[in-house]
Amino acid sequence: MKELVETSSLAAEAYAIVRQRILSGELGLGQVISRRKLAAELGMSFLPVSEALLRLEFEGLLESRPRAGTRVRIPSPEDVKGHFVVREALEVQASLLFCKGATAAERADLRKMAARVDMLRLQPDRILYVGIHMKLHRRIAECARCPALSEAIEKTHALNTIWFGAIRQPAPSDSPTRHEDLMEALSSGDVHRAADATRDHLAVGMQRTLDVLEPYFRLRKANGRTFFRSDRKLRRTTTGLTSTTVN
Repeated sequence: MKELVETSSLAAEAYAIVRQRILSGELGLGQVISRRKLAAELGMSFLPVSEALLRLEFEGLLESRPRAGTRVRIPSPEDVKGHFVVREALEVQASLLFCKGATAAERADLRKMAARVDMLRLQPDRILYVGIHMKLHRRIAECARCPALSEAIEKTHALNTIWFGAIRQPAPSDSPTRHEDLMEALSSGDVHRAADATRDHLAVGMQRTLDVLEPYFRLRKANGRTFFRSDRKLRRTTTGLTSTTVN
């Protein structure tokens, strides 16, 4: 029993460490994770590390192939579209509840946060931008005052955070007040306007994600059963595909 408890605790620790590395961008899309190297680095046995990676695979953050290993999951276009279908269902509902129940102080605070998100959209520090961007969407869900809904939205944001890491700059067509416009609609008291604004906001986000991840889609299609063991080779291949796409 004691050994089971210790293994479970170590697995939880390994899970938290690897998850944070993925969400922070330290481990990028397609990057291979060696279970043995990770176990040695963390000073753990192979078993708790394997349990941690299996949990991350179940959550969609990692993927494994026989005789190929484990890597940060590269999504397919269908994965991205399905993800945004789920996000729309959840976040439109959150926007309706926010519209009906958020206090004046909460609306004012979130309008300020939205303005900061838009101000940071062109900053080179994408980690800061992504963090505040996700905080804005999380606070909208929290102000809906439905813990189950807020928890579900939080889970969907993990994948979105990884994909956001590949987006270096907003699209030229993006409105410079994209998030301020969203919060203005959610603060209007008009539930139909709030729902439409949320759908439009997510539709723009989905298309931008599909555009930016196109090189990774092509990489997945070309090397679906092969995982690059060298990060340098992965970056070189992805950069080559990006150049081809641009040209």
